[in-house]
Amino acid sequence: MKNILAIHTGGTISMSQDEGGAVVPNAQNPISNEISGLTNINVINEELFNLPSPHMTPQIMLQVKNRIQKAIEDGIDGVVVTHGTDSLEETAYFLDLTLPSDIPVVVTGAMRSSNEIGSDGFFNFKSAIQVAASDKSKHKGVLVVFNAAIYAARYVTKTHTTSVDTFKAPVYGALGTVEHGRVNFVQELIGSATTDIDHVIEPVYLLKTYTGMTETFFKAIDNYDTKGVVIEAMGAGNLPPKTVPAIEKMLQHKIPVILVSRCFMGYAQPVYAYEGGGVRLQQMGITFSENLNGPKARIKLIVGLSAGKTGNQLKEYMSNAIS
Repeated sequence: MKNILAIHTGGTISMSQDEGGAVVPNAQNPISNEISGLTNINVINEELFNLPSPHMTPQIMLQVKNRIQKAIEDGIDGVVVTHGTDSLEETAYFLDLTLPSDIPVVVTGAMRSSNEIGSDGFFNFKSAIQVAASDKSKHKGVLVVFNAAIYAARYVTKTHTTSVDTFKAPVYGALGTVEHGRVNFVQELIGSATTDIDHVIEPVYLLKTYTGMTETFFKAIDNYDTKGVVIEAMGAGNLPPKTVPAIEKMLQHKIPVILVSRCFMGYAQPVYAYEGGGVRLQQMGITFSENLNGPKARIKLIVGLSAGKTGNQLKEYMSNAIS
């Protein structure tokens, strides 16, 4: 018998549609009492929070991490976290960076509330439990299970505002599937070391570049309170030239600046040597972060800073895709 802890944090999976068609929170997650057809699996439900995903913060993510860590110490066999989909990938990646992967930890949610036609919450929840109870899922980091697919938290992202098939891993694809209770992995993920933290350092900002962008926003956040900045650059990692002087001053003030691409696929690389091009940006001291989108690079920077990483140690941590 496998004991699986289901930690409910809120989101659409815990909501219902009212008579007017609006989706509203429930006092208790309606799927927690609907699980059936699970052989040799004991599910322990726990309502930790009841938050829509835009209300999630790194501080709350740390509380989820601590609860899972306690469950691991108590001998639980696996953990499922239900979560709102808008920020699910950020929480999943935070957990992936900070939790040891000795047991399966799976994050899931729903795109349709519990009483909508075609609700996907129960199916995703049951699939996630089956993945968390499988020995095949051990030592794979934190996983995201959605619409019968299994993804690495490191690479998964929400791609559609309403589709039940919203979660994808654009470059690398799914790690596996769960069908009729059978868990199958078709890819092996290169493991990564985790970083234990007991507090969260903020604020860390995320800015997206656009044509004609100037230094206004960068000047506004160039102050003592700012702990770090992630920039979603154009293409392979290039910035409008008018942003560069302010960013250079931020670097002089010892504010870490991390660069990713705003593109849906691919990653930032120092290729171009024109003004604002990636080659010059790297020479200036900006760190290129491989294989991460903007929100995840921000989460990783928060974790790195919270662990006390600075200087070259922080640059290496942020530039290595599997650190």
